[in-house]
Amino acid sequence: MTEYSLRANGYNVERIPLTLYVHTPWCVRKCPYCDFNSHEISGDLPERRYLSALLSDLDSDAPLTSGRELAAIFIGGGTPSLCSGKFFAALLTGIGERVSRTSDVEITLEANPGTITERYLGELREAGVNRLSVGVQSLNDTLLSEIGRIHDAGQARDAVAAAKRAGFEEINVDLMFGLPGQTLDLALKDVEQAMSLAPAHISYYQLTLESGTPFARQPPPRLPDEDRLWEMQRQGAEALEKGGYARYEISAYARADHQCRHNRNYWEFGDYLGIGAGAHGKLTIPGNAGYLRTRKTANPSAYQRWAGTDRCGSRHAERSESNQVVEFLLNALRLVDGFPLSLYAERTGRAEVELEELLGPAAREGLISLEGGRVRPSARGLRYLDDLLARIASRVDR
Repeated sequence: MTEYSLRANGYNVERIPLTLYVHTPWCVRKCPYCDFNSHEISGDLPERRYLSALLSDLDSDAPLTSGRELAAIFIGGGTPSLCSGKFFAALLTGIGERVSRTSDVEITLEANPGTITERYLGELREAGVNRLSVGVQSLNDTLLSEIGRIHDAGQARDAVAAAKRAGFEEINVDLMFGLPGQTLDLALKDVEQAMSLAPAHISYYQLTLESGTPFARQPPPRLPDEDRLWEMQRQGAEALEKGGYARYEISAYARADHQCRHNRNYWEFGDYLGIGAGAHGKLTIPGNAGYLRTRKTANPSAYQRWAGTDRCGSRHAERSESNQVVEFLLNALRLVDGFPLSLYAERTGRAEVELEELLGPAAREGLISLEGGRVRPSARGLRYLDDLLARIASRVDR
C-alpha cells in the first residue's frame, strides 16, 4: 500500500480498550442457517473439563494483555445457557483471578429461550452476569419452525419477562428478518412485538445464507426478494427509532446508554482476548509492530485436551498495512455516527491524513461525510456498505 504509507504515530496500547470473548461450543440442535462453531450435545456437558480448559487457555493469554483491565466479557456460542449457574460462577471467579476488570465491567451471556428458567437466571445474576442476550429471532411460531429454532414465541416472551424478574436491566433481543415465507407485515409485526417486551437493546438483522450451512446448500423456498428485504430493513429501522431505539450500528438499536460495550469495542477496532473452542483474539503489539492474532482449535475435544499449550491453536503477528486499514474500516464504518479520525490514528498507529486521502472519492460521491474531523457513512453508504468497502479495498491495494 505504498500510495498511502506515511509515518505512523505509534500505538499507546494502554488507551486501547480490552474485552474478552468466551466461546461455549454446544447446542441442543444446530440451526440450518448457523455457521458458528457449534456442535449438538449428546449426553452430559463436560462442564468441569471445559472450565479447566478455559482457565488454562486464559492463563496462556493473560500475559498478552499489557496489564490492561477488561471492560467487557461476552459469553457466546453455541448455546451458553446450556451450562449451569455454578459453571459460570466458577468461570467468572477464575477470570477475575487472572485478569483485572473495570469496576463496571459488562458481562453478557447469550441465552436460548428454550433453555432458561427464572431460578437459573437468578443464579446467573449471582455469578456476576449483568447483561443477557436472548436469541428470540421471531415471535411467530410458523417462522421459528421454518428456521429450525427449538423454542416458540411464548417461551421467548416468558424468557424476557423472567429475566426482568431476576433483576436483569440490560437485555438484548435478537430479531431476524428475511425469513422463509415472511412478508413485510409479518416482519414489522415482529418488530412491534419485540418492542412490546421493552428490552434495553434490539439487534435486528437479515437472515443470510452462510457458506457451508444447510441453508446455503439447499436454500429454503419463499425467501423474500431484494426489494422486500430492503423494505423490511428500512421500515423496521423506522419503527424501532420511533419506539425509542436509536440505531447506532447497522443491525444494533438501543435505548439511551444501553449500547453493547463488547460489540462496540469490535467495531471501534479495540483489542480482545478469545478463549474457548474456535475463539479468535486480536491484541495490539506495543511499539507499532502490528497485531497479534490468536485462534483456538475449533474441535471441542481437541480444545479440552490441548488448552493452554502450543497445540491448542495459533498465534501470528499481522503487519500488513493494507489488511490493517481495510479491517479498521470494515468495522468502524458499520457505526451510524461513524468515528473521529483520531480513532484511526489511535487504533492503527497511522496518520489521519492518509485516511482522508483514501476516503476522498467516497466522500465526493456522497457515500460518506468527512467533516469536523469525523467520518460518517451516509444512509446510501450504509445501504451499500459492502460495495463501498470493496472499492476502498481496491484503492488500498494499489
